[in-house]
Amino acid sequence: MRILVDADACPVTHIVEEVAQKHGMGVILFCDTNHILHSDYSEIKVIGAGADAVDFALVSACRKGDIVVTQDYGVAAMALGKGACGIHQSGRWYTEENIDQMLMERHLAKKARRTRAKHHLKGPAKRTEEDDQNFLSSLSKLIDKVSDSQ
Repeated sequence: MRILVDADACPVTHIVEEVAQKHGMGVILFCDTNHILHSDYSEIKVIGAGADAVDFALVSACRKGDIVVTQDYGVAAMALGKGACGIHQSGRWYTEENIDQMLMERHLAKKARRTRAKHHLKGPAKRTEEDDQNFLSSLSKLIDKVSDSQ
């Protein structure tokens, strides 16, 4: 079991590494050539800057039992299809039960943005220490769940 991170602009990379070290797990950070990452713990995979190149490289590398950290619902859906588990940077788990609804919400938001009418969709709120604690707790629980099922 490894943790694969869609690391382009991911605010929880340090938390992932901290939790992974405690559990003796490997971490692979995927980023494109527009981002520079450094880590003393994780393996870093730098992927060409093509559209969705990082996403497809991450999904190609993931396998059953891995944990994928991503805010991209499409990446999460593909990872679930390969038998991996997924978690959002908010700490919300991606599951077979909720992924379809999340993909539909993403589709509707994208559709709203493309219309000529002015739609001001609010972006995410500023990340707090409580958000980090929620993610840490949720990731730890997910690791325990995956470990118990193997």
